[in-house]
Amino acid sequence: MTTKISGDNISAIANTGVNWNAVTVADGSTTVNASAGNGYILDTNTGVIEVFLPSSPTRGDTVILVDYAGTFATNNVIVNTGTTNLDSTTTRQYSLTTNDTIAEFVYIDSTKGWITRINTTTGTTPSGVFTDGIYDQDAAYINATGGTVATVDTDYKVHSFTGDGCFVVTAGQGSLAIVDYLVIAGGAGGGSADHGGGGGAGGYREAKTGNNGCYTASPLANPVGLQISPGTYPITVGSGGAGGAHNPGCGADGNRGAPGNNSIFSTITSGGGGGGGQQGSGIQPGLPGGSGGGGASGGACIPGGTGNTPPVSPPQGNPGGTGISNAPGYGAGGGGGAGAAGQNGTNTNGGNGGNGVTTSINGSPATRGGGGGGAALGPSGGVAGSGGSGGGANGSVGQGGNGNSNSGGGGGGSERQPSSPGGSGGSGLVIIRYKFQ
Repeated sequence: MTTKISGDNISAIANTGVNWNAVTVADGSTTVNASAGNGYILDTNTGVIEVFLPSSPTRGDTVILVDYAGTFATNNVIVNTGTTNLDSTTTRQYSLTTNDTIAEFVYIDSTKGWITRINTTTGTTPSGVFTDGIYDQDAAYINATGGTVATVDTDYKVHSFTGDGCFVVTAGQGSLAIVDYLVIAGGAGGGSADHGGGGGAGGYREAKTGNNGCYTASPLANPVGLQISPGTYPITVGSGGAGGAHNPGCGADGNRGAPGNNSIFSTITSGGGGGGGQQGSGIQPGLPGGSGGGGASGGACIPGGTGNTPPVSPPQGNPGGTGISNAPGYGAGGGGGAGAAGQNGTNTNGGNGGNGVTTSINGSPATRGGGGGGAALGPSGGVAGSGGSGGGANGSVGQGGNGNSNSGGGGGGSERQPSSPGGSGGSGLVIIRYKFQ
């Protein structure tokens, strides 16, 4: 049984000539910068105390720590060794977790670092009284499940979610628990009846921190990733919006493409793409979204919807192009893409969708987030932006193309052929990357 600390206990362990400091009482954020040749009496009755050992020790330097109130098990003393080993072990922090502890630290050399004596028993490895610290975000590798998991570049895990799920973290702390991510929302549907605008791409948000390997990210990548800790992180993967229904007799919005749906990972939300504008029972502009929908073609120049809605930095998308009213082509605007705005329609062609962007976050390059092409009476509809697939239709082909699944691509606008809806937007995607060893 461990006895309470007394003067005899201290003298039994302390070196001759040690300078004993006054009692240090925890106030909830107490730290002690220890000096060689000093003893510290620590009262953790009301909170944790963190002790920083000397940063540039020399052989024989000694520090002694004493549990004043017998409360180290309730509120630990955190021993921070900085970059110096403790008993030949490189972990930065340790916790004193046994009541009534007297701990002596003697510096030997750069290999052994500080060696320890706990009460009257020589310490050999950080075990028993010493346990790995988690105070002050001590670093620990991530361990997690969820989605489709792959190992890339030897030391990195990638979790890909093509539908809703959960990213479940069972370990991870500090500087080693920062993840890179790609969050793409669902693309929007293209408009319809008579010359529909292309659907906007789903919002595209990416982070590449430099902590998680060497790969080429998109130009939109944020250098700040997400700090995570053990817990469950629900993942939402947005579905694509339906194309306009081509119902000339319905209300003003009956033929506009439906917006895409948001994708969410923790605090990161990417906005669904904006629906492509309609022309028929009512002429409507493209809708705002992660990237904006293209404007329809009709009796006037019809604007596209704004992109980067809601606004974030770096921006998650671009605006849709404007539809033109001029014969003979009556070109509708293309939907905005992650990498570029949708093109305006012309008097011969529909506007092309804005291009997507390319990332290798999951180990191989892929382009996603292209806008849908705008429709035209002739001779051709706009083509989809790269990473989208949903091309617009022309006078001889009624229905707009669909955006690719898990690309966030916008759907193409449709032309006046009977029963020819706009193309549907592609669903979104969430990818999470981190170092696991």
